[in-house]
Amino acid sequence: MSHTPPPAKQTPNEAFDRLLTVLNTLRIECPWDRKQTMESLRHLTIEELYELTDAILEKDYQEIKKELGDIIMHLVFYAKIAEEENQFNITDVLNAVCDKLISRHPHIYGDTQVKDDEEVKQNWESIKLQEGNKSVLQGVPQSLPALVKAYRIQDKVRGVGFDWEDKAEVWNKVEEELAEFKAEFDLKNNNVNQEKAEGEFGDLLFSLINYARHLGINPENALEKTNKKFIKRFTYLEEKAAENGLILKDMSLEEMDVYWNEAKSLK
Repeated sequence: MSHTPPPAKQTPNEAFDRLLTVLNTLRIECPWDRKQTMESLRHLTIEELYELTDAILEKDYQEIKKELGDIIMHLVFYAKIAEEENQFNITDVLNAVCDKLISRHPHIYGDTQVKDDEEVKQNWESIKLQEGNKSVLQGVPQSLPALVKAYRIQDKVRGVGFDWEDKAEVWNKVEEELAEFKAEFDLKNNNVNQEKAEGEFGDLLFSLINYARHLGINPENALEKTNKKFIKRFTYLEEKAAENGLILKDMSLEEMDVYWNEAKSLK
């Protein structure tokens, strides 16, 4: 059956209604859309989120717009599936998030006074506990990548005052953890207790993430920018080696460093 595509709209409400109309039609008429479940969409949603984060780091606004659309579509799709199962619908979802935002911003929708964003975060965590959360860490997803999870854990506990105020104390902790990590190695005899070394390395990473947070640096963003920088430079090295008829595995590190240093000078 052929359907007339609903035309583009000019207001947010109308545009959102257009998306609902299109998705409802696809859910009925398209064999692929019709067979999707929450479980089948899950890995696709994760992929879309990573594509969005890539676009954000690249500051590619056209790509950000596209990826935001894909994610919004996925969210509406989940709500549509839930509606079919008589669980909830998109209106329930939107009202629930509005209710949560209103409840957790008593300094806007109530008489609570705050002096800065830190007090806002503290109020947020306190309200969540009042709503029935047993722990301030309850909202940290178990499946988060470890680096992101460490940052979120530290940020969450800061919301209830469990944090250093002095950056110097945080750096002292980094140096302490570095010393403990190094102590697990007997470099002279090349002896390593792998299990203990792994534990101390984890502690060191956790303390570095904490220090980054105190400096206002998001460690995930910082590491990904370094990944992209390394990829760009190594790709340059590969291209230059190929241009000169060289094979990387046959080159010395000193020979590769020539091209690497050239790559470092490029923007």
